[in-house]
Amino acid sequence: MQIGKYSLGIGDRFGHQGEAQLRAVTKAAQKGVDIIPVWNKSNREHSYIHSKPTDTRIKADGAVLALGYKGQYFVDADHINLSNVQGFLSSSDFFTLDVASKIGTLSTPSDIASFKVSCAKYAGSLNIPGIAAPFIISDQLLEQIAQKFLAAMVEAGGIYRFIAEQKGADNFVTEVSIDEVEVPQTPVELFFILKMIAENGIPVQTIAPKFTGRFNKGVNYVGDIEQFAREFEEDVLVIDYAIKEFGLPANLKLSVHSGSDKFSIYPEIARIIQKYDKGIHVKTAGTTWLEEVIGLALAGGEALDLAKHFYTSALSRQEELCGPYADVIDIKQAELPSAQEVNLWDSAKFANTLRHIPEHADYNPNFRQLIHVF
Repeated sequence: MQIGKYSLGIGDRFGHQGEAQLRAVTKAAQKGVDIIPVWNKSNREHSYIHSKPTDTRIKADGAVLALGYKGQYFVDADHINLSNVQGFLSSSDFFTLDVASKIGTLSTPSDIASFKVSCAKYAGSLNIPGIAAPFIISDQLLEQIAQKFLAAMVEAGGIYRFIAEQKGADNFVTEVSIDEVEVPQTPVELFFILKMIAENGIPVQTIAPKFTGRFNKGVNYVGDIEQFAREFEEDVLVIDYAIKEFGLPANLKLSVHSGSDKFSIYPEIARIIQKYDKGIHVKTAGTTWLEEVIGLALAGGEALDLAKHFYTSALSRQEELCGPYADVIDIKQAELPSAQEVNLWDSAKFANTLRHIPEHADYNPNFRQLIHVF
C-alpha cells in the first residue's frame, strides 16, 4: 500500500466535519492538486472524549460514500506505540509510530559499537548531492547519534513488525514520528536516523522530524524562517539520498506535524518541494475543533455560554491539559484573560479573540492554544 505524493492529515474531534473536509479536498482536485485525505485521531484524543478508533473509520467511510469520492484515502492510527496500537489495528491503514519518548534511551554498548562500525564508509566528509557543504562525520558524532536515537528506532521496528504480523505488511502505510521533543533533529542526524529505520526493516513512507523553530498547536510558526527553509531543503535532499543509499521506499517524504496555521512557512515549503518535485504530508492539529467553538460563540445565547464554559474549565485545568502538549504549545500565562473578563464578552469579541487572524486587534494566540488543548 502506497500513499500519493501530497497528503493531508485531517483531524475531526467529534466526527461531524468529514464531509466538509472531503469537499475541500475535492475542490483542490478541481484546481489541479490531488491531495490524499488522511483522517487522524490519536489515542490521547480518543481518551479525552471517550470515542473509539472505529468511530473515525465509520465517519471517514461515511463521508466518502456521501460524496461519491473515488480517490485514495486513509485512516491514521495517530501517535501510537505498543501500549495502545491494538485498538487501532482493525480500523486503520496508516500508522504513525511515535517513538519520541524513547529518544535518549541508551542502547547497549555493543549495539552502539555495531552501529558505528556499519557507518564506517561515511566517516570523514559526507557529501550529499545538492547540499553545498559536506557533513563532517566523526566518531564522536556517531556515538552521540547512536546514544540519542538508536533505541528509539529499534522500538519503531518492534511496533512496525507487530502491526505487520497482525495486518500483513502490504496493508498499511507507515510513518515514523519523532517531532514531539524539545530539541530539533539536524539534517545529518536525520540521515543516520533513516539508516537506523532501514536497518530495522521499516518501509517508512513519511517521516515527521522535529524541525527548527516552534510548531505550536493552532498558531503560526515561531522562529527563523530562513533557517527553517535551509534545514528543510537539506532534509529533502537527505531523504532523496537516503532512499538510494538505504533502499527505502521511493515515495518517502517529509511529514509536517502541527502543520495547520503555519502560514509564514508554507511558501518556503511549497518552493522547496516544487524545486525538487517531492511530496509532502501535512498533519493538521485540531483546528476543526477551534472552528466549531467559534461557531458556537457566533451563535450566541446558550451556545456562547457553552463556549465561555469551555474556556473557564480550560483555565481551571490548565496544568492538566497542557502537560501532554508541553513541546507543542507556548502559553503566556500573563496574557490569558480571566474567566470573569471572558464572561462579559459578546459573540464577536469571543470569536475574534479565538480566530487565527494575527492582525486583528482582539486576536490572542494564548487563548487559542488553551482552547485547542481543552
